[in-house]
Amino acid sequence: MTLQTLEHQTGADPKAAIIVLHGLGADGHDFVPIAQELELRAVGPLRFVFPHAPVRPVTLNGGMAMRAWYDILGTELQRREDEPGLRDSMAEIQALIEREVARGIAPERIVLMGFSQGCAMTLLTGLRSPQRLAGLVGLSGYLPLAASTAAERSDANRLVPIFLAHGQVDPMVVLARGSASRDALLGLGYQVDWHEYPMPHSVCAEEIADLNRWLLKVLAPI
Repeated sequence: MTLQTLEHQTGADPKAAIIVLHGLGADGHDFVPIAQELELRAVGPLRFVFPHAPVRPVTLNGGMAMRAWYDILGTELQRREDEPGLRDSMAEIQALIEREVARGIAPERIVLMGFSQGCAMTLLTGLRSPQRLAGLVGLSGYLPLAASTAAERSDANRLVPIFLAHGQVDPMVVLARGSASRDALLGLGYQVDWHEYPMPHSVCAEEIADLNRWLLKVLAPI
């Protein structure tokens, strides 16, 4: 594993973990404040892991180098995808999952969560992960490499709970892109908890509250 990470533990000897993947041009610090707003004491001690995406040129931004999980080749997100970049980052994120398992956290106590590009990576990696995860959280993003999902998804995560949320006035990843991803996942038989909010490409207080309730459910102590 080569990704640099920030970490925060809510107590000693955590038995659950949430891996949070940031969006394009941000870094692992981006979602630390939001994670701190979550009230998850009922789960017991847990570890938050905030990885930094690699720095790479992004075509849509004139080739400017920034932290990105994969290149954005143009505005047609579905037709022109950076498949090599997506798959390279998927391997790195899967390595993060395996590191948590090696540190004593059962896969079914790990939530993978992401915003925008991080949402895309959450869905790409989580649906293909060979370990059964506690849940997947996708905020303001979409399902990448959608055409290959059915053939490549793992049996272990066919029943993984999925929380998807999207802004109704998102100008970056339009609502229709998010809802199409929801429909694709429902069509494959996944359990999708879908939420829409009157917001742009961002996060809102109502969304955090809904996410908090969902996390308490999927990470409830066994």
